[in-house]
Amino acid sequence: MSVDETLAWLVAFLVVTVAVSAAARRVGWSAPLALVLIGVAVSYVPGVPRVDVEPDFVLSVLLPPLLFAAALQTSLADVRARREPLLLLSVGLVAFTTVVVGLATWAVVPTLTLAAALAFGAVVAPTDAVAVAAVTRRAPLPRLLASILDGESLLNDATALVALNTAVVAIVATFDPGRAVGEFVLAVVGGAGVGLLVAFVMGAVRRRLPVAVLDTSLSLVTPYVAFLLAHAIGASGPLAVVVAGLFLGFRAPVLQSAEARLAESLNWRTIQFLLENAVFLLIGLSLPAILRGALSSGIGVGRALVVIAVVVVVLVGARLAWSFAVTAVYRWGPARMRRRSWQWRINLPITIAGVRGVVTLAAVFLLPEQTPHRAFLQFLAFVVVLATLLIGLALPWVIRRVALPAPDLDQERMETQLLLAEARAESLQFVDGLDDDAYDDRVVERVRVDSALLGETLVGDDGVRSERAAAYAALRMLAIAEERRAVLRARGEGRFPETAVRAVLTILDIEEAAVRATRSGRTD
Repeated sequence: MSVDETLAWLVAFLVVTVAVSAAARRVGWSAPLALVLIGVAVSYVPGVPRVDVEPDFVLSVLLPPLLFAAALQTSLADVRARREPLLLLSVGLVAFTTVVVGLATWAVVPTLTLAAALAFGAVVAPTDAVAVAAVTRRAPLPRLLASILDGESLLNDATALVALNTAVVAIVATFDPGRAVGEFVLAVVGGAGVGLLVAFVMGAVRRRLPVAVLDTSLSLVTPYVAFLLAHAIGASGPLAVVVAGLFLGFRAPVLQSAEARLAESLNWRTIQFLLENAVFLLIGLSLPAILRGALSSGIGVGRALVVIAVVVVVLVGARLAWSFAVTAVYRWGPARMRRRSWQWRINLPITIAGVRGVVTLAAVFLLPEQTPHRAFLQFLAFVVVLATLLIGLALPWVIRRVALPAPDLDQERMETQLLLAEARAESLQFVDGLDDDAYDDRVVERVRVDSALLGETLVGDDGVRSERAAAYAALRMLAIAEERRAVLRARGEGRFPETAVRAVLTILDIEEAAVRATRSGRTD
């Protein structure tokens, strides 16, 4: 295929992705499911090139920016607050699912070895951050549930990939428990360490970058730096990317300028939209190749249907059982855990939202060639992804049936207004404490009375107006800096939820960017 033809197909791929996503959102359909179905249909159109999933491309090229974008939007404060349930889901549930689904698959697939079955269990064990976000956006989830689901899908890849690597070793060689434990420790500790190191170094560099374009450019390569460094030492690349994204997102208000934060947010939202939707279209387009391999595996249609039913039921059942077990521990465990327990009815939405996606599809292609029924297992992984997407469509209905309270938007708006008012009060106190002779009285009064003022024709000749405008901008910048410090102090004290903190920080960023543009006459 020539360069022009490749470019034409790439453009068509992106156009279809955007068009289908926009149409699905307009009519209220699931965009991921619509893209998968469109991809399947298009794959059988004559002339459309064959698409084969390259696991290295998905795991090394597509996954890092997707995880980084999701991590930037995830609250580190929420992750810290929910660390125990997140560990139980991202480590405990993955291990439990690997074993349960592996044993069930071993029981129903003829001549499949136990090692291969456990490898498949590890493949389908992790939920997918992209798929979960796509499903949960359609439902008004309580903040507790949303933060747990987002954190789980971001952190469970490392556990699943380590379990997969261990099972793969057992397929091709002798299993060594000591080596497996060592690999897991290296993957987790090394991945977290690399993520923190990259976040520290990138943060130090970005603090000194004067131009938003340079800062955003460095942001675009950060996930790949974290991923490649982690892989170089045998650690978990996905975990390194997530840790770097969480800490850089949390520290953004003190590391970056307002323009850089706004530019980074918009750019990553665009990248995330294109990639996460393109991934589902890619899944659909890859079906013919996967299906051809499954048909040649020697497993009949009847047996295949039984296997599919058993695997999907066991997968969903394992998640439901683990959720109830964790809830029981919090309800009846130590007093410290009982104080943070949740209602039983939250378990069904947690189960329904356990959607699999690109990680599962890419991981199944990492199975070695000598894996028994490898082609059928690839097809089975595709079916699991599609089945969990279909099950995820029921999430809004399930939430209504179990009567989970929707987020209180009025309360969130009030919390945002209270935090903003507190920040404004801090800045006014700061302005009132300035030296009276340092600024013109008119400038001080304008900052005090109208903190949202970005430019105004003041009384006096052109020179006086220009001086006052510059003085106003300088003083307002100081006031905004004081407001931002007040917001970050409130965040550190835990007095406001992260939704309010991020909303107010965005307001201040927009205002600061506008003040800078007014003062300089341009934006970087």
